[in-house]
Amino acid sequence: MIKSIKKSDLSFFLITFSYWFFMLTDGALRMLVLLHFHTLGFSPLQLAYLFLLYEFFGMVTNLTAGWIAKKIGLNITLYSGLFLQILSLLLLTQIDKNWSITLSVIFVMATQGLSGIAKDLTKMSSKSSVKLLAPDNNSKLFQWVSFMTGSKNAVKGFGFLLGSLLLTFIGFKSSLFFMAAFLSITLILVLILLKDKLSTTKKDIKFSEVFSKNKNINYLSLGRVFLFGARDTWLVVGLPIFLYSILSDGSIESNHKAFFVIGTFMAGWTVFYGFVQSITPKLVSNNNSTRKQIEFWASALAVIPLFLIILNFYTHDFLLHITIFVLFIFGFVFAINSSIHSFLILKFTDKNRVTLDVGFYYMSNAFGRLMGTLLSGLSYQYGGFSACVLVAAILLFINRISIKKLDLNNL
Repeated sequence: MIKSIKKSDLSFFLITFSYWFFMLTDGALRMLVLLHFHTLGFSPLQLAYLFLLYEFFGMVTNLTAGWIAKKIGLNITLYSGLFLQILSLLLLTQIDKNWSITLSVIFVMATQGLSGIAKDLTKMSSKSSVKLLAPDNNSKLFQWVSFMTGSKNAVKGFGFLLGSLLLTFIGFKSSLFFMAAFLSITLILVLILLKDKLSTTKKDIKFSEVFSKNKNINYLSLGRVFLFGARDTWLVVGLPIFLYSILSDGSIESNHKAFFVIGTFMAGWTVFYGFVQSITPKLVSNNNSTRKQIEFWASALAVIPLFLIILNFYTHDFLLHITIFVLFIFGFVFAINSSIHSFLILKFTDKNRVTLDVGFYYMSNAFGRLMGTLLSGLSYQYGGFSACVLVAAILLFINRISIKKLDLNNL
């Protein structure tokens, strides 16, 4: 029994490390693409377009990945995700600065679509493995999923900073080659060291089994759509371009300064958000019922953007230091909500359906990001940063309504 637990622990940490390295390149790539093409003259809406296929194919991948994993195994889907990310990085190096904006948008959308498939194959495989490897108790499951989710986001935050630094010091294409080489080493190590077969296969599983009949999973997935849609509405395009408009006058020197500051802020915010996720089991009180805690944190999150809007109404402009302060409060409360969601999906499912339910759940997550990405570009282009914040507030109130529908009596 002791040997079995130690073996599962080793597999969990190996999968977590590979997920970390993947998300480091994912965060860096996001910042590279956003800042590089903004300096080439892409509008906020065009920048949003660059990431639409990333989110769309992430949504499609999550819908089908659980079914695929059930047929061929989680190991294969994990390896495939890492390989496809390497391929997408190498393809993106082929873009030519002499291409038209339309051709550039189409090509980058396509490579980002491939990256979206890679990200969600890796994510579904890693998150599903937690349910299969963790001991059968709520405390350990909550700790493991919070650690993986929180540490992943902290690493992605460092990726934002890495992407900004790479763009500043070695340029766009060299950065892509560097990250492809880094991830190739990770894939080789995982292929050699991961000995466990992570899941059993079922060749005759029907695709219709992807859709859950569990009311809790469906309401939780619906809430996830609006939770992550709200986050990305003001963070994907709106916030970086808002910060760039304050920090840069368009010169090369001020661009480099803006890249560094934006990358550092996004990194710091995401690392902070990931750290809070990882310690959520210690932050969530044991004195209140599970329902009251979940509903409290969902309500608190919905209020924060409204608070920023009210402040903006009285100051008539978003003050940089106040906006950053409120964003860190938002990150703290959002991290707790996200960790609770990630725990609940693994608690509501069972080991026979884990890849299917986790895939369906993260399909909802990807749809929320897709919606948020598009709304971020549209809101900023037609209403500025204030429109991004207002739309985010509306989406968070819809998330609160969805969470109210959960049956939490048996937790």
